[in-house]
Amino acid sequence: MKNTILFGLLASLILSCSKEPANPRIYGNTITSAELKELLYTYASDEFEGRETGEPGHDLATSYLQEKYMSMNVASPYGNNDYLQEVPLEKRKLSEASLTIHGKEATIYDDYIPPTNINIPSLDIKEIVYVGYGIDAENYSDYKNFDIKNKVVLIKSGEPLNTDSTYVTTGTKEKSQWTSGRRARNLKLETAESLGAKAAFILDDQAYSYYSKAYKRLDPKTYKGRISELSNDDGFYSIMISKDLAEQIIADIETNHTPQPIHTKINLSVKKNVETFNSHNVVAYIKGEEKPDEIVVISSHLDHNGINDDKSVYNGADDDGSGTVAMLEIAQAFKQAVTDGYRPKRSILFLHFTAEEKGLFGSKYYTDVNPIFPLENTIANLNIDMIGRVDKHHEDDRNYVYVIGADMLSTELHNINETANKTYTNINLDYRYSNETDPNRYYYRSDHYNFAKHNVPAAFYFNGTHDDYHKISDTADKIDYDLLENRARLVFYTTWELANRDNRIIVDKAKDTE
Repeated sequence: MKNTILFGLLASLILSCSKEPANPRIYGNTITSAELKELLYTYASDEFEGRETGEPGHDLATSYLQEKYMSMNVASPYGNNDYLQEVPLEKRKLSEASLTIHGKEATIYDDYIPPTNINIPSLDIKEIVYVGYGIDAENYSDYKNFDIKNKVVLIKSGEPLNTDSTYVTTGTKEKSQWTSGRRARNLKLETAESLGAKAAFILDDQAYSYYSKAYKRLDPKTYKGRISELSNDDGFYSIMISKDLAEQIIADIETNHTPQPIHTKINLSVKKNVETFNSHNVVAYIKGEEKPDEIVVISSHLDHNGINDDKSVYNGADDDGSGTVAMLEIAQAFKQAVTDGYRPKRSILFLHFTAEEKGLFGSKYYTDVNPIFPLENTIANLNIDMIGRVDKHHEDDRNYVYVIGADMLSTELHNINETANKTYTNINLDYRYSNETDPNRYYYRSDHYNFAKHNVPAAFYFNGTHDDYHKISDTADKIDYDLLENRARLVFYTTWELANRDNRIIVDKAKDTE
């Protein structure tokens, strides 16, 4: 009996040693344009009603993805047939508010737009720190002489110019990420919050005109609210104000750019109106053989923008139906390798995020609140968001993809992606947006960023925007399926190397984290 057992063990050892190394090209070739097209014509159809977070179409999408993973026999990381990670969110409806300045009552939506994320029973503001443009860049800062911790600040839009009419932060005449628009406004608010401000009044005259009219059109009885993460009454908040109200705080705000404390007399009260609900990320998992506790995360977002007032569907074929179906094909390729006896050394987590379009809330919940696997064991995130089209910069060069962030934390991640591309896919890799000062702020605008801010190396695959971006015309018939196939294969081959190399990649450019 002992001899029989010994012979069996010896035979198994010989077989395992004699097994030929896997050829990843065999499995990469199972990712095909025909299958991608079939999947996307379903996923980006009217049946899914635009997959808006909090709406029935989103639930149809999560059910579809769960069924696909079950049919492929790709497991849930929870160890059962539940592929859904609950993500608590809220719908922020119109607040009740009162604001007086120097004893004079301001008019809501004419003079100010109150926050929707906080209750303020009654707050007397006797001092505001005017921080000019609210910029905090390497070569220019409006905060250098001020400690704004637990204080209320006043910020205005724009960016100062040098005497030669170049922008101060860049030294060029090209607009910077601080100059204008929603992204600049959000960056300034994020900066104030990161420096410890309690709240911010923000003056953006052009934007205020738009938002003031928009809020006035809303009917409190029918307005469903803006979806966001759960609010906190101790959290940071902002109030957008009109030019007239700003001038009651500092009369020469248009021409005065000098940061300074301002003595004032403001009373503010706010009563928020929120409705909480649960959305879901979809998660699937292939367990690694040698180093199962080390995780490679592949991600995309499953949501889009729903249905417009005319009952037309935002199908979101490129954004991000393309990334979603690419992940399904990548998962089936790895599953086929496992079936053939080639299980990856490390585990692979397939993460489809909710509420990306609402503010990256699904990925933020995963990384900041409830990671299924510890982030310190997550060796990389490869994020796919829009890889099925061609932008205006590449109309004469279709065979490209933008890669954003791959070199920002790990030189090895960048090199592995480059090598995978040269070996298998031969795509022109465009890095023009792979920097933290890009005015478009693409590095911050998809789900990979929530991994990167925790020093998890991340690469974002992206085809750029196009005329159908966030329009009802982003439909499955406009996808370039040959490009989608090759770009999905690049992600597969890069994942293959990350999951099977001997050593985990090194984070040689780690950033300070809070």
